[in-house]
Amino acid sequence: MIGMMGLEHGVSGSYDPADVKFLLKPVRMDFVDVEAKERAIQSGRRHYSEMLAPESAPTPAYMRAFEQAFDANRGRVGRDIARLAKALAARGGEEIVLVSLARAGTPIGVLLKRTLETLGRTVAHYSVSIIRDRGIDRIAMRAILAQHATSTVVFVDGWTGKGAIANELAETLARDLPELVDAPLCVLSDLAGKADIAAGDEDYVIPSAILNGVISGLVSRTVLNADVVGPGDFHGCVILDHLSERDLSRWYVDQQMADVRVCLADAEPAAWTQTERSRASAVSQAFVEAMLARSGIGDRNRIKPGIGESTRALLRRVPERLFVRTPTSEDTDHLVSLAAERGLAVEFDADLPYSACAVIRTLGDA
Repeated sequence: MIGMMGLEHGVSGSYDPADVKFLLKPVRMDFVDVEAKERAIQSGRRHYSEMLAPESAPTPAYMRAFEQAFDANRGRVGRDIARLAKALAARGGEEIVLVSLARAGTPIGVLLKRTLETLGRTVAHYSVSIIRDRGIDRIAMRAILAQHATSTVVFVDGWTGKGAIANELAETLARDLPELVDAPLCVLSDLAGKADIAAGDEDYVIPSAILNGVISGLVSRTVLNADVVGPGDFHGCVILDHLSERDLSRWYVDQQMADVRVCLADAEPAAWTQTERSRASAVSQAFVEAMLARSGIGDRNRIKPGIGESTRALLRRVPERLFVRTPTSEDTDHLVSLAAERGLAVEFDADLPYSACAVIRTLGDA
């Protein structure tokens, strides 16, 4: 297609350009109030990808919870990144092309790129948009495949929740990019049993999951709005310059790499078997069905299982209920802090299979 964007149009956000290239189109657009956005989504008037809610700097209380979560889990993340990198390094070929799913996959992709290079592999790292019900950015993927072999591609995300994005990836590849149907999906924690390569399925807090743009290169959630994204364009994003003084993107990957290096020599390659995937999938599906019945709603998209999904729900949506497994936990203290900021009651349930679950509120006129 004439005028299609290529790799030269990528941006690095606030990351070192050697770490990642976002195949996204920086755009300007008006922000929409969170509740107005939620009403538009639930009523069917707008798709969530057409709107952005404003992002503000984390409060001091939330930052304290983040720092506590980072201190508690940085060793775990370091070990899991080392294990995933060892598994990826064992793949054949001259190079590895990491394609992170923006935004949650991007910090993980940066860490994997650095670790794989430490292991002597040649690595390229891109971050592309994938949107539920709209698919992966085909323009971005075609730009990648114009420069790299299909056999080198590995998709990267932070975690799976219900598996909606993993399912979207599989469906869009089968439909639009069949040459990539065998490209693996690699995540730290595979709650839904949907990833090909994972360090496990334990619901622990991944520090990069609990902040927004200030830990993801000052890039907003991706948008697909015809007012700002044309037929030959990459999906869009807003560069969050107003948060530049609070940006932790480079700091985080630098800090976390220290833990990776400690673990790298002794780390065993991650092995995520089909038996483990099936078990995780069965737990996930049963839990979502139980929460639908418990909450009296019929829309699976409004059940947000796991710490990562619950965090995003409290930051970006209008939650009705927040469940956590234990009253006090370094893994969920940031969620309790967010709930307090929003006046949301927290319900404790020791029988949850995950550390947390959020349920999105039904808005009256939706």
